[in-house]
Amino acid sequence: MAEKKELLKKRIFDLVKEYYNVTFKTESFIPGKTQIRYSAKVFDSEELVSLTSAALDFWLTTGPYASEFEHSFANYLDVKYASLVNSGSSANLLAVTSLTSPKLKDRRLLPGDEVITVASGFPTTLNPIIQNRLVPVFVDVEIPTYNIDVADLDKALSEKTRAIVLAHTLGNPFNLSKIQEFAEQNNLWLVEDCCDALGSTYSGKKVGGFGHVATSSFYPAHHITTGEGGCVMTNDPLLNKIVGSFRDWGRDCWCPPGQDNTCKNRFGWTFESLPEGYDHKYVYSHVGYNLKMTDLQAAIGVAQLKKLPWIVEKRKEHFKYLYDNLRSVESHFILPEATPESDPSWFGFPLAVKPESGLKRADVIADLEEKKIATRLLFGGNLLRQPAYRDIQYRSIGKLPRSDFVMNNVFWVGVWPGLTKEMMDYVVEVIQNIIRRR
Repeated sequence: MAEKKELLKKRIFDLVKEYYNVTFKTESFIPGKTQIRYSAKVFDSEELVSLTSAALDFWLTTGPYASEFEHSFANYLDVKYASLVNSGSSANLLAVTSLTSPKLKDRRLLPGDEVITVASGFPTTLNPIIQNRLVPVFVDVEIPTYNIDVADLDKALSEKTRAIVLAHTLGNPFNLSKIQEFAEQNNLWLVEDCCDALGSTYSGKKVGGFGHVATSSFYPAHHITTGEGGCVMTNDPLLNKIVGSFRDWGRDCWCPPGQDNTCKNRFGWTFESLPEGYDHKYVYSHVGYNLKMTDLQAAIGVAQLKKLPWIVEKRKEHFKYLYDNLRSVESHFILPEATPESDPSWFGFPLAVKPESGLKRADVIADLEEKKIATRLLFGGNLLRQPAYRDIQYRSIGKLPRSDFVMNNVFWVGVWPGLTKEMMDYVVEVIQNIIRRR
């Protein structure tokens, strides 16, 4: 029976590979006709085979592929623990929420505590601060790294400051040496949002291992994908246990799905107000969620992770190619800069329209989109201008003029591995022509 099963699997996998070759052919690039995406998933038959294998096992929730992915991902980032979740946004929610756990005793975050962050970014970096009834303290960003201006950290500090939550903008690491030093000096938690920065390094070390807890996203636009999906990383065993609890319904038990009595004391625990020997699998120490990743998704991630070194290098190559070839438009656009000591695995190539150039960002974007070149804004711009955040409680260090500049002047184009030299040359040509015409 086992031999027949393996033979059938091989036949199925061979057909899957054939299906991939027939279905996912690379289109010829036709300038002005073929859409140049800002980002997209990069995969081959290995992902389809891995996904099919998981489907045949019919382990629908977290299972063997998830365990393999967590272990391999932690090894790649050189961190001790990685916990897969259903999205990068959920990863951010768990990262911040874990710091509110009573298990952290006097270091836990409490409602009203302040958290230093930036307004220029993606909503779900900010949202967990608000959702946990913490108070964001907004510091402006630098141009053109688009990361926090560390010169204002001291101004942001108060007696209520307990944490720092920051993203590496478009894959460009923020000033980790200054931020880490500031956090250590003031006994602050540091949360790294690495959702756009997988493979980026600072002082030779991959981001994701600098903070007390960090996050990653596997949405299709990101460096690797599982469809929907994300991960929470930490080197702290207690934080890892807390993250797992909040992710898995808030339970106190840490048994993996499908396993019982890992602690060898399942019916021997004592908890105040619970009956003696109450089943540990149904003891809840946190008000949690169910944010797990399925094994079907994890199976894709296992295959994707093998491609990650190549993906990172291609993103770097494409960024450099665009940078070198867009030097000619610096009279009208501010080109991006990597943070000193960093080597970004870029998510995109940001361009800022200079106010004195006579160009308007809306017109530039309209021209690019008309020519089938996809663009994106730097997410929410200044989030305090967004309708969702009109009534939140917050502090702001100044009026955040550079965050407003980002909202009004910055956009970005892609550097993902699926781009070709012909596509990038066309992007450069169109941008140059926009300047000539205007």
